[in-house]
Amino acid sequence: MDIFLAGKADVAQLARLLWLNAAPSQRAEQSVDEFAADLASWWTDNDSHFAFVARMDESELVGMAWLAIVPRVPRPGTTARRSADIQSVYVVPEFRGNRVGSALVQAAADHALELGAGRVTVHSGRKAVPVYERLGFASSRQLLQMEP
Repeated sequence: MDIFLAGKADVAQLARLLWLNAAPSQRAEQSVDEFAADLASWWTDNDSHFAFVARMDESELVGMAWLAIVPRVPRPGTTARRSADIQSVYVVPEFRGNRVGSALVQAAADHALELGAGRVTVHSGRKAVPVYERLGFASSRQLLQMEP
C-alpha cells in the first residue's frame, strides 16, 4: 500500500471516492463525472485543503483523507497560528480492516503538524472512534460544536 499526497491529476478518482461515500440521495443528484468537474473547481478555489490517498499496487485509489488547514488569529509573538481538521476519511469497503484508514489519518495528521498546526481535530462516527484513539486523538471538554 502506498499513501501519498494527491494532486490535481487525481481529482477524478477522488471524486469517485467522495461520490461512493455520499448518501444515495446525494448520488442521485449528480453523476460522478459532473461531481468531478465541481470538485476540481472547488479544489482550485480552496488551497487550504490537502488530500491524502491510498493505492494498492498500481490500481485505483482505495482510500482518502482530506486535511483542512485553518489560519488562526495571531497572538503576540505567534503570528502564524494554524489549526487542522481531518475530513472525509473513506476506505473502499473491500479494503477496510487493513489499516488503510489509519495510515491515511496518520499521514494527514503528520502533514498538519509539519505545517505548524497547533492542534488536529476530527469529527468521527462512533465506529471509528477507537481507530482515532489508537492514533492519539482524545476527546476534549473544551472543543464544542453547535449543530445547525
